[in-house]
Amino acid sequence: MIRLPLGETPAFADNPRQMNSIYTREKTRAIRVGNSALGGDSPVSIQTMWKRALPGDRELLLKDLRRFAVLGCDIIRFAVPDEENAKLLAELAPLSPIPIVADIHFDYRLALIVLDGVHKVRINPGNIGADWKVKEVLAKAADTGIPIRVGINGGSLPRKLRELPQVEGMIAAAENEIELLEAQGFRNAVFSLKSSSAANTIEVNRRFASLWDYPLHLGVTEAGPMIPGIVKNTRALLQLLGEGIGSTIRVSLSAPEEDEVVTGREILREAGLRPGGVDIVSCPRCGRSEFPVHELVGQIQEELYAIRKSLTIAVMGCVVNGPEEARHADIGITGSGNEAIIFRRGELKRKIPMDQALEALREEIREAVKE
Repeated sequence: MIRLPLGETPAFADNPRQMNSIYTREKTRAIRVGNSALGGDSPVSIQTMWKRALPGDRELLLKDLRRFAVLGCDIIRFAVPDEENAKLLAELAPLSPIPIVADIHFDYRLALIVLDGVHKVRINPGNIGADWKVKEVLAKAADTGIPIRVGINGGSLPRKLRELPQVEGMIAAAENEIELLEAQGFRNAVFSLKSSSAANTIEVNRRFASLWDYPLHLGVTEAGPMIPGIVKNTRALLQLLGEGIGSTIRVSLSAPEEDEVVTGREILREAGLRPGGVDIVSCPRCGRSEFPVHELVGQIQEELYAIRKSLTIAVMGCVVNGPEEARHADIGITGSGNEAIIFRRGELKRKIPMDQALEALREEIREAVKE
């Protein structure tokens, strides 16, 4: 395991090609989070965080979790503000289709409760309190085989580290936390080092990956609403993943959970780390467009993301250029006036009335999936 002096930058830090040969996620330790694996040669997983109060109807909650799983979510995290939520999560986790992570701050007793059922606990050992409290949490986590995720955010560093440049402060905080864990012989841990700055997120994770072999949970924290949030996360995550850094990702957005999951899927696809699934090609529309591109994509998008077979689906705005521009698509659709057409790899397949376009497209997709 490489350990550089604090504050020293790896000699290869300015050369991504060299970093790609040294920062490989396969060299990180492997841990289990329920039925998911992190680190080692495991695929990079996608996470999101539950954004609402826990509903009283447990089946409704499980229904949402099943839907997130179909969209590609591998792990989900819940905030645990009180004992009632802690007990509920401990009971819910064994029923969940995806592993559940409990997010604990300040109250070590909540961590002890959730460790009876959840698949991972996110804490910051430095804010749990006295050393004996941390030792109790780590001892129970060790007994149950449940990993700990240590979260370090650039905006909430310990007071004594806030005067340092943000990246330096985050690395110092990580070193403090690792010393605390390893003093108890505990190494079943994942680390996240997140900043609201994409550049700092890239740099601090590079630095961490050069020093320690713990799996890294990647993401840009407090990234903002949909568009700026996607831009910041895409910049940071594609860079780091391309360098072999990161075992799991969460795209933090001021948007619903499913948007975080789908964005994560697309980032992994672009990084070449999650093959398969549907590639949706759709035109932005223009003055000659007579086909309801945006509406149709919105109606069918979630269904398409549930498909694991590699397919390209094109939704084009007009019959003038649509079939030719989407000639590579497995299935395409466009239309004009009261008529829609469906084409396969640029060749006309069928014509249907416009009000039957959606169902006809679904039929063609089902047929393609079976082929």
